[in-house]
Amino acid sequence: MGPGALAQVLRSSTLAQYGHPDLLVGLQTSDDAAVFRLSADRAIIQTLDFFPPVVDDPFTYGGIAAANSMSDVYAMGGQVLLALNVVAFPADLPGEILTRILDGGAAKVAEAGGVVAGGHSVTDDEPKYGLSVTGTVHPDQVWTKAGARAGDRLFLSKPLGTGAITTATKRGAADAADERSAIAWMLTLNRAASETARGFGDAVHAATDITGFGLLGHGAEMAAKSGVALEIRAGSVPLMDGALGYAEAGLLPGGLGRNRDHFTGSEAPGAGVTVDPAVAAALGSLLWDPQTSGGLLLAVAADAADRLIAAFTAAEVPLWEIGVVSAGAGVRVLP
Repeated sequence: MGPGALAQVLRSSTLAQYGHPDLLVGLQTSDDAAVFRLSADRAIIQTLDFFPPVVDDPFTYGGIAAANSMSDVYAMGGQVLLALNVVAFPADLPGEILTRILDGGAAKVAEAGGVVAGGHSVTDDEPKYGLSVTGTVHPDQVWTKAGARAGDRLFLSKPLGTGAITTATKRGAADAADERSAIAWMLTLNRAASETARGFGDAVHAATDITGFGLLGHGAEMAAKSGVALEIRAGSVPLMDGALGYAEAGLLPGGLGRNRDHFTGSEAPGAGVTVDPAVAAALGSLLWDPQTSGGLLLAVAADAADRLIAAFTAAEVPLWEIGVVSAGAGVRVLP
């Protein structure tokens, strides 16, 4: 669902009234995943995600969907424990295709150090696949969207562009090398980025993963929940190979417009998003691009930021500095 429609549904729902003293993160705080405390030193993270195919190869699709589903665990600072398959599959497609999808998902979960322990399937006209994922984290070390502080520096662990590139691919306009590069990024777990950042303890003040609402949508949520402003330098945001060219050619997904309309409109959380007119239109569009298995957005204390960069470099884990956190509200995009 688009952000506006989803916000309307949740506003009308009574779900948020149901709480529990050990529910550390739930609908009341609207974060990437739920967190439930089991004991003084152990909590579980629970999340679920699934979507239609974004690539043609079933095994690759399964791996991408699994990486995307597990990303929320890493965005909360946790480790993956186990997963359950969530499957919708047409009755008129060969079962071998679903076997390959499930194999791709299981292989990616194993790469994360977890295990697929079962699942549920229904018959549907369009294939859909994803995972319900359980992870673990110390109750005092949970990352949320709500902790960013003025003075923090902002980092992103993957480039943007999956929406534009998969759209170009569906229309037969994508370069094969660009498509392969985007697939490689979508298959990349956020595990290494999360584990490297966790080594900095309380210096990581806030985190979220960039998925369907795009960088600016998820950034707006972080700003609103934290009660601060994010200043993002558009020219510092990394882009996938070919993404800018596809954006300039108008090869953009429909969800991009829904993101922009919601987070710049009257229903936007907090003060919403403003983009400097000097930011080129195509580049600005990619900041709204819905991402599949996107990277982590991290708000890190300024006095730890240079050491964080050095640690990511030493571990050969990608990281880009894209802006700062300041006093105020909303997201401001600068050239």
